[in-house]
Amino acid sequence: MIIVHGVIPILPERREQALELAQDMSDATQLEQGCVSYDFYVGLQDPNTLVLFQEWETMGALMRHYQTEHMKLFMSALPEVVSGEINTRRFAVQTMEAAVNEPEENYASKPEAPRIVH
Repeated sequence: MIIVHGVIPILPERREQALELAQDMSDATQLEQGCVSYDFYVGLQDPNTLVLFQEWETMGALMRHYQTEHMKLFMSALPEVVSGEINTRRFAVQTMEAAVNEPEENYASKPEAPRIVH
């Protein structure tokens, strides 16, 4: 599974436009094959910040998402509502069941395996 987390600062005077844009994007994206979830949230500390949380079945599904018409429309409208730098992070995760079924020596020997710190 691929998880994408983003933080989008928005112009206070364009907040309603940004929320509509986010809702349209979320509605269209959730219909895509391979999309597990795709939602925007309003920041609690700053109501002029949108937080994006996406879950995808595969990297291929995410890559196809970047080519959709609604993504192109979203990206073209975004500069009108953004007030600063957009930050995104992408994570590749596996279920605990998958980790249990994989021999520990295989998982531990992979240098790219992420460390989990609580």
